[in-house]
Amino acid sequence: MRAALALVLLAGLAGCAQRGVTPARAAGADSADQVLEGMAHTITRDGIKSTYLEAESAWVYQDRNLIDLKGVKVTFYGPTGAVRSVVTADSGTYRMRDGSLDARGNVVAVTPPPDSATLRTEHLLFDRVSNLIRSDTAYTYSGRQAAGSGASFETDPDFKRFRSWQPRGRQRGQGFLLPGQDTTGQ
Repeated sequence: MRAALALVLLAGLAGCAQRGVTPARAAGADSADQVLEGMAHTITRDGIKSTYLEAESAWVYQDRNLIDLKGVKVTFYGPTGAVRSVVTADSGTYRMRDGSLDARGNVVAVTPPPDSATLRTEHLLFDRVSNLIRSDTAYTYSGRQAAGSGASFETDPDFKRFRSWQPRGRQRGQGFLLPGQDTTGQ
């Protein structure tokens, strides 16, 4: 009886030693080096605070020099410290190497009074090197002086130099000049 029991236990242990099929690791898959709740990061340009990045949650990947963000809020500052615009989004990716930001999902950019302009899109890119905000997706824009939409855009964080592709909209007040128009009457 003891011999039979020992044989059953030995067979059971031998069966446990087999690992079966082990799934292969996905190429490039890695886990975050840090997971942060309530992240905040100040970005400077020439020693002056230019951007303040906040997120509800952040996953930091040191090897890839990027941070995946959820619940994003970015505040852009001018050279005097005044707020230029504030961008919020559902999620985003911040690239630590070049300071660029890729914001996605319910992206809303707002300028402070007196302009109080609002821009909405689903995807927005901020390039720190060129100091430009751009999007390759449709957008809508509304402000005190104008309202419109388009297929894509490029602007500075103040929305002062705004370039649009396939624009549609209306201008309030005295109108506006199209590229190439001259105001001197020549």
